[in-house]
Amino acid sequence: MKVQESDFIRRETPLLKELLEKLLAAYPYASILAVDSKARRYSVSKRNMAAGEDDLLTSRGFVAKVWDGKHYAEYSFNKVVPEELEEICARIGELVAASDRLLPEGLEEKEYLLPEEERRVEKKTSEEKRTGEKTVFEGSTEYEVDPEEMGDDAILKFLEGLKDKGLAMNDALLNLSAFCEYQKYTKLFLSGRKELLQNVMWFNGGISLAASRGEEIKSYFKSYSCLGGAELLPRMEEDLEESVAATVELLESRPIPPGEYTCICAPDVTGMIVHEAFGHGVEMDMFVKKRAQAQEFLGKYVASPLVTMHDGAGAVRETATYFFDDEGTLAHDTVIIDKGVLKTGISDLQSALSLGTEPTGNGRRESYRRKAYTRMTNTYFEAGDSTREEMIASVDYGFLLENAESGMEDPKNWGIQCMVNIAREIKDGKLTGKVFSPIVLTGYVPDLLKSISMMGKDVELGGGGFCGKGYKEWVKVSDGGPYIKARIRLG
Repeated sequence: MKVQESDFIRRETPLLKELLEKLLAAYPYASILAVDSKARRYSVSKRNMAAGEDDLLTSRGFVAKVWDGKHYAEYSFNKVVPEELEEICARIGELVAASDRLLPEGLEEKEYLLPEEERRVEKKTSEEKRTGEKTVFEGSTEYEVDPEEMGDDAILKFLEGLKDKGLAMNDALLNLSAFCEYQKYTKLFLSGRKELLQNVMWFNGGISLAASRGEEIKSYFKSYSCLGGAELLPRMEEDLEESVAATVELLESRPIPPGEYTCICAPDVTGMIVHEAFGHGVEMDMFVKKRAQAQEFLGKYVASPLVTMHDGAGAVRETATYFFDDEGTLAHDTVIIDKGVLKTGISDLQSALSLGTEPTGNGRRESYRRKAYTRMTNTYFEAGDSTREEMIASVDYGFLLENAESGMEDPKNWGIQCMVNIAREIKDGKLTGKVFSPIVLTGYVPDLLKSISMMGKDVELGGGGFCGKGYKEWVKVSDGGPYIKARIRLG
């Protein structure tokens, strides 16, 4: 089944088109983004059960954007009625008029041109703007089980059953909490040359476990995601026994001796490296601000020739998939690294205009209330031709890294620091059964990526997480790749 357009967007579209016409009569360029998003989150543990609206992901409103030949100005609002259209236009006009006065002393203003795909409108009369050729698009993602139709009670009952079943598997478990959430949204983008509509739903869930032995407490987390609906829930039950076993196994773990080791990374760890090592570092609004070292390495080898890296809402189907971004750029599949060579970054519309490059469809807003930034979407390494077993067999001494936890990077100096929950010892090409935890993975990004010597055959992506721009501006992302073999500093 396909996700349906929201009634709110359908109802407001004629009035938004009327507003756009008024803006196009006053400015060479104008656009309107309309958003109707709703999201709910569910959680169950030994002590709590909750269901409710996700405030971060639930919003309904509009962004109007204009260009007066020199300045871009944006105005967000959550109400549009016929008698207030002139007032909205007046407020936008005040913002444009104030642009020169708002420039801090000592700074020079950079002038921006129009996007290439909008420039023909600039040369047309008002009537030609209304009747000229447009890009018209409507797309919807698909799902099997609608969580709204399934209902809060049924979802909570499933999670409670999952919790009870898991806790019964081992007496060492202190707690098991299970959660899931979904977002369903409609976005409409209107400009002189575009009329784009998309309806999208994603669903993700997770299981968090804690086990104890004496005063020792260990935890484990497993996430699940899909571009779809509540059909994801049964997958959470399939891995339950394995997750319980991994949690209890961590009670036997020991600290790892710091050093550089040959490592095999599971796809979730590969994804964390991809996201942290090269994701933020190639967001091209950082190029504009001279805050990313990656800009100096375009056209150069930054990774092993085995490495090809993608990002794009149109690259795969996961939680960060969409048909167009929040600035009306159609979704891309951007090859960032091609056989080890850094080819390009990812960009929003404004950073692309500043740098003289093509926008890649990565302009994303946390909500209609926030500005668009360059943000990652689905970021991953392509597959190679090795199996997991072949990779482990090739290691004299090292570790299999599993269960990625969190990471951070420094785009300016290209450093990376990630937390991994499990390192399984490999000796003479075989797993010894010894487990080390917790693990801190660090290094200089090009050194780590150039050391990759084997890539697995199968790519896996996970979209259970969110990504912030610094400490804010949260958006949904997915990342992953195959198993990889590399030299990595652990501690």
